Amino acid sequence: MCGIVGYIGHRDAFPIVIKGLQRLEYRGYDSAGIALYDGNKINLSKTKGKVEDLKNKAKEISLEGSIGIGHTRWATHGVPNDVNSHPHYSNSGNLVIIHNGIIENYEAIKQELTKRGYVFKSDTDTEVLVNLIEEVKKTEDVKLGKAVQIALNQVVGAYAIAVFDVEKPDEIVVAKLGSPLAIGIGDNEFFIASDASPFIEFTNNAVYLEDEEMAIIRLGKEIKLRKIKDDSVAYPRILELQMNLEEIEKGGYDHFMLKEIYEQPRAIKDTYRGRLLADQGLVKMSGIEQNMEKFINANRIIIVACGTSWHAGLVAEYIFEDLARIPVEVEYASEFRYRNPVITDKDVLIAISQSGETADTLAAIKLAKEKGAFVFGVCNVVGSSIARETDAGAYTHAGPEIGVASTKAFTTQITVLTLIALRLAKAKGEFSETKYREYLTELETIPSKVEKSLESNALIEIIADVYKDSTNCLYLGRGYNFPVALEGALKLKEISYIHAEGYPAAEMKHGPIALIDEHMPVFVIATKKGHYEKVVSNIQEIKSRKGKIIAIVTEGDEQVRDLADHVIEVPETLESLTPLLTTIPLQLLSYHIAVMRGCNVDQPRNLAKSVTVE
Repeated sequence: MCGIVGYIGHRDAFPIVIKGLQRLEYRGYDSAGIALYDGNKINLSKTKGKVEDLKNKAKEISLEGSIGIGHTRWATHGVPNDVNSHPHYSNSGNLVIIHNGIIENYEAIKQELTKRGYVFKSDTDTEVLVNLIEEVKKTEDVKLGKAVQIALNQVVGAYAIAVFDVEKPDEIVVAKLGSPLAIGIGDNEFFIASDASPFIEFTNNAVYLEDEEMAIIRLGKEIKLRKIKDDSVAYPRILELQMNLEEIEKGGYDHFMLKEIYEQPRAIKDTYRGRLLADQGLVKMSGIEQNMEKFINANRIIIVACGTSWHAGLVAEYIFEDLARIPVEVEYASEFRYRNPVITDKDVLIAISQSGETADTLAAIKLAKEKGAFVFGVCNVVGSSIARETDAGAYTHAGPEIGVASTKAFTTQITVLTLIALRLAKAKGEFSETKYREYLTELETIPSKVEKSLESNALIEIIADVYKDSTNCLYLGRGYNFPVALEGALKLKEISYIHAEGYPAAEMKHGPIALIDEHMPVFVIATKKGHYEKVVSNIQEIKSRKGKIIAIVTEGDEQVRDLADHVIEVPETLESLTPLLTTIPLQLLSYHIAVMRGCNVDQPRNLAKSVTVE
């Protein structure tokens, strides 16, 4: 989950690497470090804390040099401190490395290297890896690239690494297994990063390494790619990036999260653009059309995901079963891969991930493919591992999501999954033409209705001020909005550190009702569509126990207004589309509460955006 950046070329490396690290800080922000080569020696600076702390500390070293590597860390092995921060030297001081991932057998390697006289200063698996590379280089009498290859064949785990050797001062060696790595190709210069955002203003051309590939990047020469396992030659496929610089800047907003909440009308529209042709009564998705028989003849659809993407999958379960009448199971990817699941070649597995790099979801994909299932990916990042590993898929077109707490990823994932369900429902004859066109027309109106929902921001800020000091909260919803309750609770706990739980509203009586008193805020999704009267009964049960009720209701609602302490309205829409609207006020509530509590909204403690390790 760490972020790695590198540069080799004709510019000063320091500002490029530092700015790149700031853009990758969503991947981890426990500590940061940089190593620069000035033509004679490596100058290294690293510190516990954020990249801004590193900028200040790096003033103590020479910032000269057109070769540099940097790292922003999410701690795995070893607590966040100066010593455990990356980059790490080898014992000789000739090699320096940055690493994203986990080396699982590092302890056994460390013991062997210790016997051979190596001394370790940190608690990290990364320092073990760089010394293993040095040992191989010395004992096998090979150059850096070959030493990296041999060493990586001895390790178990996941990695994206960049290694520099003072004895080969015109090259950087990089490699990947399980963790993402992109190489930007400029004019006699190269950029290395966990994703393309650090180098987007310098080049639109990038190569994404595949798993178990390594590259030797040398000035004045083309990238040399090889397979780590057998040393065979691989050939780089250069992609033209579609990202632009404005998308990864705050654009006047105080936080990325707020910007991304307000980007949802555009993101939803971009996601269905070219796919939803309401005036023609069509949904066009090439990944579905080309594999229609797989979906139509499937015994079931299995959805695997983690976190917010799992909640989107739960919404999709209601949508697929309700509209397309296909059985659906939704699984945590982290549990699915370990419980020996029953999978057959009659199953379709849909893997959902914003980053396209989620380690557990990738492992679930590989397991499903081994069992013969057809695998369809839904992700946001073009060229990501899930996009490459799946049999087919669909991008969400949300644009870069920098805030660690997902917002527009959730709504765009639901949009894609709704389009798929509608297309399958039409193919199976589950809809009349009139009903089908009604759904398409209504989905097309959702961006404007999200904009309308965002107009409640001022009211939501007032409500947030009332409940910012709460220690516990409940979120309740039924049907399509039960997953929204889970997502609302997740957002609050992620960024404000208030304990929150989401429940199906009817389940309140089976335990959580014991917690309700005059100090307990209860957020209830009570739209007119979907079990409305039942939810009203649940609200009355809360009220009778003096709980504080914050209700998300359909515009014009009077019945809940009379019962609730606070009411937030959203426009009316079809029941299956309500999650796209009801989630908006819950996102804003979490945001404002977190800001009022003085929390770092974009970088909540202990979390990272892209979870590339178990």
